Amino acid sequence: MVKSAPFRFSLPSRFALYLDLIRWNRPAGWLLLLWPTLSALWLAAGGFPGWHLLTVFTLGTILMRSAGCCINDVADRDFDRHVKRTAARPVTTGAVSVKEALAVGAALALLAFGLVLSTNAITIGMSGAALAITLAYPYAKRFVAMPQAVLGVAFGMGVPMAFAAVLGEVPRLAWLLMLGNLFWVLAYDTEYAMVDRDDDLRLGLKTSAITLGRFDVPVVLFFYLAYLLIWDAALMPYAQGALFNIAFALAFGQVAWHYTLIRGRSRDGCFKAFRLNHWLGFTLFVGIAGSYALK
Repeated sequence: MVKSAPFRFSLPSRFALYLDLIRWNRPAGWLLLLWPTLSALWLAAGGFPGWHLLTVFTLGTILMRSAGCCINDVADRDFDRHVKRTAARPVTTGAVSVKEALAVGAALALLAFGLVLSTNAITIGMSGAALAITLAYPYAKRFVAMPQAVLGVAFGMGVPMAFAAVLGEVPRLAWLLMLGNLFWVLAYDTEYAMVDRDDDLRLGLKTSAITLGRFDVPVVLFFYLAYLLIWDAALMPYAQGALFNIAFALAFGQVAWHYTLIRGRSRDGCFKAFRLNHWLGFTLFVGIAGSYALK
C-alpha cells in the first residue's frame, strides 16, 4: 500500500499560490478597472482628487479584482479543468482548496470595504451593490446569453462610486461614462471569450462570442466605437484641449489595430487584443488628466 506524502504548510509557498490565485503576475485585469475609475475621479474633482481618494480607489480596485478572481475560480473550477488556458489555476488543480480560496477572497473584500469606510455613506452603500454584482457574475454564464454585460456593470461600478466619493452624489455624467464603459467591457471581454469559444461550446456555457457567432468581429468594433463616442460626447464640456483630442485619436487608432488582431479569430490574436486593452483606458485617462493639468 502506497502512503501519500504528508501535507506540509509552507508560508512562502502558500503566499506564492495566493498570488497566482489573484493573477498578480497578470495585472491587465485590474488595470482595466483602474483607468476608468481614475478618469472618473479626475473628472469629479476637476483635476487631481487628492492622495486619500487616489489611494482608496487604487488599492480598492486591486483588492476587489483580486477577490473577484477567487470567487470566479471557485465557481468555475469544474469547467476550468477542461479548458487548456485555465486548467492550471490553483483551485482547479486542488493546490488551493475551495474554503481557502473563499477565505482569501473574503479577506481581500473586507480590506477593500475598510478603505471605502473612509469615504461617505453613498459610496459605502454603492460598494455593497458592487460586491453583489461581483458575486453574481461567475454564475451568469450559465444563464445569460451575454454574461459580459453583467461583468460590464460590475467593472463599471467604480465610476459612479468615484463621483459619489468626491461630490456626495452621482450626476448624469457618471451614468453616461458607466454606459460607455459597459460597451468597452463588452468589446474586450468578447475578445477574451473568442479565445475559449470552442471549449465553452463543448461545455455548454454561454458567452457573447458564442451568441454573436459570425458577427462577433463587427459587433466588437461597434462596441469599441460606442464606448469612444459616448465618452467623447459626454466629456467634451469638461476635458478639452489638444492633449484630449490627441488621446481620442490614439484610442481610435488602437481600435483599428485591434481589428487587425481579431479579424482572423485566432486564439493568439484575440488573447493579445484582450491582454493589451488596458492601454486604451490608459490613453483616455492621460488625455483627461492631462487636459486638467494643462488648464
